[in-house]
Amino acid sequence: MSQILTTEDSALPSEPHDETVHDHAPFERMALVRIAVAILGAAAVWFRLWEPLPSVSVIGVAALAFVGWPIFREAFENLLERRMTMELSMTIAIIAAAAISEWFTALVVSLFVLVAEELEHLTLAQGRVAIRDLVEFIPREARVRRNGEVAMVPLDTVEAGEFVMVSPGEKVPVDGAVVEGHSYVDQSRITGEAMPAEKAAGSAVFAGSINQMGALEIRVENVGRDTSYGRIIQAVEAAEQTRAPVQKLADRLAGYLVYVAFAAAALTYFITRDIRDTISVIIVAGACGIAAGTPLAILGGIGRAAKLGSIIKGGIHLETLGRVNTVVLDKTGTLTLGEPAVQAINPSSAFAESDLLRLAAAAEFHSEHPLARAIVAEALARGITIPEPERFHYTIGRGITAMIDRQPVLVGNRKLLTENGITPPDRVDGRIGSDIVVAAGGVYAGEIVVADTLRPEAKSALANLHALGIHTILLTGDTRAVAEAVGKELGISEVGAEMMPDDKLTRVKVLVASGRIVAMVGDGVNDAPALTAASLGIAMGSGTDIAKESADVVLIGNHLGKLVETLRIARKTRGIIWQNFAGTLGVDALGILLAAFGFLNPLIAAFIHVGSELLFILNSARLLALDGAPTTTTFSQTSPAKEPDHAPAAP
Repeated sequence: MSQILTTEDSALPSEPHDETVHDHAPFERMALVRIAVAILGAAAVWFRLWEPLPSVSVIGVAALAFVGWPIFREAFENLLERRMTMELSMTIAIIAAAAISEWFTALVVSLFVLVAEELEHLTLAQGRVAIRDLVEFIPREARVRRNGEVAMVPLDTVEAGEFVMVSPGEKVPVDGAVVEGHSYVDQSRITGEAMPAEKAAGSAVFAGSINQMGALEIRVENVGRDTSYGRIIQAVEAAEQTRAPVQKLADRLAGYLVYVAFAAAALTYFITRDIRDTISVIIVAGACGIAAGTPLAILGGIGRAAKLGSIIKGGIHLETLGRVNTVVLDKTGTLTLGEPAVQAINPSSAFAESDLLRLAAAAEFHSEHPLARAIVAEALARGITIPEPERFHYTIGRGITAMIDRQPVLVGNRKLLTENGITPPDRVDGRIGSDIVVAAGGVYAGEIVVADTLRPEAKSALANLHALGIHTILLTGDTRAVAEAVGKELGISEVGAEMMPDDKLTRVKVLVASGRIVAMVGDGVNDAPALTAASLGIAMGSGTDIAKESADVVLIGNHLGKLVETLRIARKTRGIIWQNFAGTLGVDALGILLAAFGFLNPLIAAFIHVGSELLFILNSARLLALDGAPTTTTFSQTSPAKEPDHAPAAP
């Protein structure tokens, strides 16, 4: 009774746009015919409609052979494989009922089993909605320019290097680069960005995004499974095919309970010599609820996470995620946006703010350092004219010495000024960011605080992790002062600073060895070793390819709120599975006792068996009822996208 997900059931198109889902309609029709025959046969026996015929056995055997054939066949196949399953116990119960001429009981039990399997099949099919939604989102055709003409062609005929036209309101069918046109594109399904992204010549576009305004001409780079969207689908497909340890435990428990049912039935018959009570014991016991409900819960958890934009690469990782009690986070690109920006300008009394910024930007103009680029960008954003420095010299570990407006200008750290006879004020303790101090004409001119920008959702995400009882640890290569300031700002439980990749790896290994279930969240090459060593590696979607390959979970886009929701989904999935385990054991124990003492006839036993199975399947199906589809946005010309306000953080 536990036909879960076979290779055929899980078959999906070889290309995201070319869905060739198997047509199960003939099998569904045959199942309905068998159910109808079971009902008619049971009615004939109940109302004694066989009397014009020689014997009730004629109707009973014929109806039972047709109705029970799928059950008997599967029981025989399982027996050949030496697997103890519910189909085998039900077959024995049905044959035993028929042997004592309990045709009505045999037919009704068969009917219950068929109905339960059909409802189970429909529920599991519903569980695949998430991935089918992903597959069906890609259009099957593309408008391609060929030989000077534009025509709609099947998407599987489009090749890299061709040019695809996408009109407003249409879905982008390929990965590529815009060669002509200007528009705003909703790419939330791929990148997780809430607001539409502006696209012009040279901009990258992704299959699965929606063109909202102007027409675009796109040079094709990747099609089908090679696109970013296609790789997301492949990851979900692969995840749905893996078996978690808890699923294997469910299968083993189902087999053990068959043995228990046979042993209890044998003991019942030995004591009571009542074949009806013995049949009732065999019928009432079973673990169909957990055998079917466990993979359904895992399927629902993976599918719901995928809708939220979190790709879990297998049931085993979903199970581990549900047990995580420690989350280790990298800083740059994980807790922050990875984009340094000027957070504060503090001139001395002798300089105006604009003059301080002008001098610093002039000195830093030719530097490629991220902090230098942030200062120059701030000056340009304020409309400040940046003069060309007359001389420019960079000292490693100190900063820049330049000649601007015929006066020496120093821009760098405090050591640079001190070594040139200028004493800057002490750094303000607890401040998040890097202080760039400036001197001009031999006197202190002020400081510019440059910092990476905290993700706007970082603080609430950390608070929600703590609310789940999770211990959080920040591991960063930044200075201790910066790391502790970030940790204090976000309320992180523990902070590790000035750490090289090997240091992070060692720290994660120590945590795992101590018995903690550790999830490591990162986005860079330097995070890959720690991601692999952790109980579970989680990569930000914008991270490096090696980080995403090393991770067990990938957050499409970069919203830390997805991490919290994914943890909640995993915990809910795990909770539902263990509810099913406990419920199944409880129902079986009580049912066997009642049947053995003659309180259950075979019909009531069948009803309890099937009813409990459906109850546990529906319990698992609760995960499917909660829609986690990503929010899409509509761009309005009158309301252009506005960047959110961000809290400052360290680079």
